[in-house]
Amino acid sequence: LIGSLFFTSIIIAVFYYTVLILFRQKKLSEIKNDFINNMTHEFKTPLATISLAVDAVNNPMILKDENKIKHYTHIIKEENKRMNSQVEKVLQMALLDKNQINLSKDEIDIHDIIYRAVENISLQVEEKGGNIMTELAAENYELTGDEVHLQNVIFNLLDNANKYSPDKPEIKISTQSDNKGIYITIEDKGIGMSQDNIKMIFEKFYRVPTGNVHNIKGFGLGLTYVKAIIVAPVSYTHLTLPTSDLV
Repeated sequence: LIGSLFFTSIIIAVFYYTVLILFRQKKLSEIKNDFINNMTHEFKTPLATISLAVDAVNNPMILKDENKIKHYTHIIKEENKRMNSQVEKVLQMALLDKNQINLSKDEIDIHDIIYRAVENISLQVEEKGGNIMTELAAENYELTGDEVHLQNVIFNLLDNANKYSPDKPEIKISTQSDNKGIYITIEDKGIGMSQDNIKMIFEKFYRVPTGNVHNIKGFGLGLTYVKAIIVAPVSYTHLTLPTSDLV
């Protein structure tokens, strides 16, 4: 009887583990499909814009107007830069996964980095009729880390706050410090997400499922990049970004 119960327990455990693996495989397959759809959409738009701009430049009437040629070539340049940026994001994540990215150890002013990130995103926020408030109250705001990547981290979080605010974005970024370090908080009044989705936000390529609707652009790499940089081998002395604030 004991032997039968033992082997029955093993069979049930193996069956449970198999079902769990199947569900994980299904979830990974959905994430992969979403990534492919998002990537196709992200590249299709700039390619279509470039194609239209090239056709316009080849128009005999446009060739006579130098200002219009400059306008269309500027569009081509910007769209090309946008495509390169998307490719760079994917390549950067591949390097982070392999621990092949070199992070510098600089003495940096976190408040200065925040101000620059806010300046970079402010135009996009203002176009939607929103605003960004800063409340930088940390007394000890100097730390050791990689300036470029840390600025990208702050920008990614602000970009998410802007993208996922359907109406006029109201974003607030603040800092506090104590004897344990510096705390960075980014708040918004966006659409939010369910607890199940929150558990997945740091997964590579994961985005909240929206079916075939692609009104919010991205590859699902923003928060993955944020986490990878913060937990990278180079320690950001005195810096703390709580998970709740990243959400």
